[in-house]
Amino acid sequence: MASALDQLPSVITKERRTVLRRLALALKNHWGLYVLFAPAALYYVVFHYLPLYGVQLAFKDYSIARGIWGSRWVGTENFEQFFSSWGASTIIFNTFILSLYEIAANIPTNVVLALMLNWIGLLTYKKVVQTVIYAPHFISTVVLVGIMSVLLSPTAGVVNSLLAKLGGRTIYFFGEVGLFRHLFVWSTVWQQTGWGTIIFLAALSGVNPELYEAARIDGATKPQLIWYIDLPTILPTIMVVTLLSLGQAMSINFEKALLMQTPLNLETSEVIQTYVYKRGIAGFQVSYATAVGLFQGAVNAFMIVTFNYLARSARVTSLW
Repeated sequence: MASALDQLPSVITKERRTVLRRLALALKNHWGLYVLFAPAALYYVVFHYLPLYGVQLAFKDYSIARGIWGSRWVGTENFEQFFSSWGASTIIFNTFILSLYEIAANIPTNVVLALMLNWIGLLTYKKVVQTVIYAPHFISTVVLVGIMSVLLSPTAGVVNSLLAKLGGRTIYFFGEVGLFRHLFVWSTVWQQTGWGTIIFLAALSGVNPELYEAARIDGATKPQLIWYIDLPTILPTIMVVTLLSLGQAMSINFEKALLMQTPLNLETSEVIQTYVYKRGIAGFQVSYATAVGLFQGAVNAFMIVTFNYLARSARVTSLW
C-alpha cells in the first residue's frame, strides 16, 4: 500500500502523503474498530448529510414535474413570505418560550432527583425507585397524550370529577390557552425526569469517597456535602446538558404538540413544527415549509454557538 501512495501525482504534497500513510496504517492495525464505527457513520451520512441536498428547496418554487433542480429559483421569497405573515412572530415566540420553559423545568428536576437517589442508602429501595421513575420514559407520546386526555376530560375525567366534588367548576384543560404550556412541560417532566437522572448519577459515581470522609471529619452536614462536593462534581455535566438543550431551543416534540393541539389553544400551541407540518405536508407548500425549517435550524445553530462562546468566555465547561 505504501508503494501505491508513492505513485500518487506530484500535486499531492509530502505532508499529505504522510497523512495518507498514517491513515492506511491505522486502517490496517485497527480495522475492527473502523468496522464497528461504519454503521454509525453510514447512518449519519444517509439520514443527516444526504438530506441536506434538499435544503435548496427553501430558495425555490418547488414543482413535482420539474423536480428539485428544475424548479424555479426564487431566492429569499419564501423567507420573506414567512416573516411577513401575521402569525410568524407568535409561532416563533411560542416555540422559543415553550422550549425554554421545558429546559428550565427539566434540568433542575433531573439534578435534584439524581442527588436524592445518590443519597439513598438502602440499595433495594433505590433500585425499586429507579425502576418506577424510569418506566414513564418508555410510554409512547400517543399513549401519554391519551392518558392525559382521559384524566383531564371535561365530562368523565378523574380530575374534573374531583373538582366538581370539591365545588369547583369543570375545566376543559386542552381548550385553555393558558394551560397548554404547563400541561406540555410538566407532563414531559413526569415522563423524562427519571431517565434524565442517569447521566447525573453516572457523574456522581465518580466522586472520590475520601472527599466525603474528610468533609465528615471536619463536621460537614449532608446538605454541605451535597453543596460543596456533589454539585461541583456534576457542574460540568450540567453545563454540557444545558448547552446541548439550548442548541435545540427551537425544536419541540412535534408529535406531542400536534396531539395536544385543539382549535381553542392554537394561540399558544402553534409552534414551528406543527406549522411546517400543516403548510408543508397537509398544504403541500414544500418550498415554504423548507424555508421555515431551515430558519429553525439556523436559530438552533446560532444558539448553541453563542452560548458555548459565553460559557468558554466565563471559563466554565463548554462543548468546544
